[in-house]
Amino acid sequence: MTTVVKAEKVIKDYGLNGQTVHALRGVDLEFKAGEFAAIAGPSGSGKSTFLHLAGCLDTLSGGSMYISGEDTGAMKRKDLAVLRRQKIGFIFQAYNLIPVLSVEENISFPLSLLGVHPKEIKERTAQVLAEVGLEGYAKRRPKEMSGGQQQRVAIARALVKRPALILADEPTANLDSKIGREILELMLAMNKSAGTTFIFSTHDHMVMDYARRLVRILDGQIESDEVKGGE
Repeated sequence: MTTVVKAEKVIKDYGLNGQTVHALRGVDLEFKAGEFAAIAGPSGSGKSTFLHLAGCLDTLSGGSMYISGEDTGAMKRKDLAVLRRQKIGFIFQAYNLIPVLSVEENISFPLSLLGVHPKEIKERTAQVLAEVGLEGYAKRRPKEMSGGQQQRVAIARALVKRPALILADEPTANLDSKIGREILELMLAMNKSAGTTFIFSTHDHMVMDYARRLVRILDGQIESDEVKGGE
């Protein structure tokens, strides 16, 4: 299977109040196409840092990170931006929708950045709205929707590009357990139907239960890596 994410001896250090924080300490991880995986650990363990590095939102202090075979550490900032736009979708716990845009405008915005033809943008936006169960919501603003609905919009926005990889940082953190389960079922269905690779950072046990692979991280190092059997 194709390797989507490959981390080799990844190190990430931060400066904080004159001290050096070792967020990641030589992490080796590899994720294949079609995985539905979670990186779990307490606050400060390094799980979100790993996602930010995999998503080209931050830079390495050491080691190498490859996305679909491309060495991100050797790429210029503009090339990293292109890689993000073309191959990576993001889902955040705070949804990160643009409040002044409608649902369909939020979803279609990444396609506009990619220069997709307007007719195809309209078709793909309508398709993904149907897939996440939001037909009839195209003209609404985010503030007119519930948290669960807003997260569905965020999922649609991530999926509309048909990316190889979706990174979801604590996607259920602001949702109650019922809505959180619905969101996870939706993402699992997308994973199965489109073969999109999902990697979550989480401390939510429900997300860990849904994951087909569970990586545990503690103090910036991999503690365990378990692939679950069966459906």
